[in-house]
Amino acid sequence: MSKPFKTLDDMGDVQGKRVLVREDLNVPMAEGAVTDDTRLRATVATVGELADKGAIVLILAHFGRPKGNPSPEFSLSQVVRPYSDVLGREVRYVDWEGADDAVAMLEPGNIAVLENTRFFGGEETSDPAVVARFASLGDLYVNDAFSAAHRAHASTEGLAHVLPAFAGRAMEAELDALQKALGAPEHPVAAVVGGAKVSSKLDVLRHLVTRVDHLIIGGGMANTFLAARGVDVGKSLCEHELAATCEQIMEAADKANCIVHLPYDVVVAKEFKPNPATRTINVHEVAADEMILDVGPAAVESLGDVLKNCRTLVWNGPLGAFETPPFDTATVALAKTAAALTEGGSLVSVAGGGDTVAALNHAGVADAFTFVSTAGGAFLEWMEGKNLPGVAALTR
Repeated sequence: MSKPFKTLDDMGDVQGKRVLVREDLNVPMAEGAVTDDTRLRATVATVGELADKGAIVLILAHFGRPKGNPSPEFSLSQVVRPYSDVLGREVRYVDWEGADDAVAMLEPGNIAVLENTRFFGGEETSDPAVVARFASLGDLYVNDAFSAAHRAHASTEGLAHVLPAFAGRAMEAELDALQKALGAPEHPVAAVVGGAKVSSKLDVLRHLVTRVDHLIIGGGMANTFLAARGVDVGKSLCEHELAATCEQIMEAADKANCIVHLPYDVVVAKEFKPNPATRTINVHEVAADEMILDVGPAAVESLGDVLKNCRTLVWNGPLGAFETPPFDTATVALAKTAAALTEGGSLVSVAGGGDTVAALNHAGVADAFTFVSTAGGAFLEWMEGKNLPGVAALTR
């Protein structure tokens, strides 16, 4: 089936061609070492394939927020050695000063990381002069960084308008998964949306009620919806001022035949700390000095039954305060149910966002989901139904 964007399969012969590849190398570091190499590993398929085909691979990436002020603290030179270890190949480093000569000396199959794109003040505004500077070094452009696709920067969007542009393997996998999840999903579709605040996910909720059959709301967000429904949530985290907004979302869901699932039993405690004294109670029994910190077991079992009748699941955010035991119980239980259904072939499951990835890793089921996106802002904007500039620029 033809894709709406070109991939590496459409590139033709790249032997000896200079391919500018936008990757996400913005990895966390401590004392000179990379503390999480997930993003580095995500680049291996694209970079390895191009190098094997004889391309001169020039990697564009940002690191931190230097805001156009070059400094050693934000230099990508410090990522080159750990990146080389992940790729299992030699990776060269090219500073912007003298970049033309350095690139001219590279041979087919060589891989080089160009210095931080954000050392140019015009990177983040997609200044035509910066786009031209980047483009002067390459013959072809590949965007493999979905996590930066919500930014209309020179290296994420501008280049796609001046060089032949293609999606890398990681970008392709991400877009294929997102298309299966919300673009043209198999119904019934369920969405799990959790997290602390409704205010941070208003656009997500408004968009989802028009696209999914079941909207499962968890985390602190559920407390705000419960309060809007007249439930006394005690001293739980709650945005009481958003009651009217929650009602509007519920009304929109009703009109769209989307069933909104709120917890009817919850786990409460008087203090938020690891392993305090807890009670599992009906939502209408929360005392004034208690806070809701997780979804209860009866509600989780019923949500599991919902997923058993669905064909597609989109997940963003935990059901409870999962970083603090025992308030990880509901998230882990529902994640395991989703993973089992996925492995059994009855469910396509797509999850994304930092907290979500951490929660699924904590539950030990991330590998069992159909697709887990490590993108934060881009995944959220996609869930809001927004146009992502980096993706739109790749569209045929």
